[in-house]
Amino acid sequence: MPPLTLLAAQKVSDLLTNANALSQQINAIATSSNVTLPVISPDQIVLSSASADMADKDLQFTYPRISIYCAGLKNTQIEKFRSLSGTISVTVELWASSNLLQETDQWIHFYVEAMTDILRQNIGDWGDGIFFSGVYDVSFQAPRVGGLGYSGSAKVTCNLNVSRN
Repeated sequence: MPPLTLLAAQKVSDLLTNANALSQQINAIATSSNVTLPVISPDQIVLSSASADMADKDLQFTYPRISIYCAGLKNTQIEKFRSLSGTISVTVELWASSNLLQETDQWIHFYVEAMTDILRQNIGDWGDGIFFSGVYDVSFQAPRVGGLGYSGSAKVTCNLNVSRN
């Protein structure tokens, strides 16, 4: 079994990629809002903590894209007879880019909505001693010059409960 910090990030990735869940959610939101959005395919979702600048230099990374990584682990020993009980934070960075500032700025909000819809649909036991209570935090970054002209990003941080021996 991989380290818990990688396992937790992989579980979030699996939520987004299994049965093209994120692509389907993006399409549903785009259709209901009557907008056109570039779809995020499973191969654009990676386990990496690489910064936007570094990822822009890697030809394998395209836009839009998602990077998932563990941002922290806290063993609070809430359950006294477990060797590990506490929280693990998994961050999902969503990046969009366009040659039009307005598109970049708008798209990122739709991607966050699709991502958080999937999280809300998956509250509960994720297996391997990992539980999602539904708690997450979203922060948006102002668009900047980069990518295909302009790039925008948002971070969704999920706080997962962990209980393991």
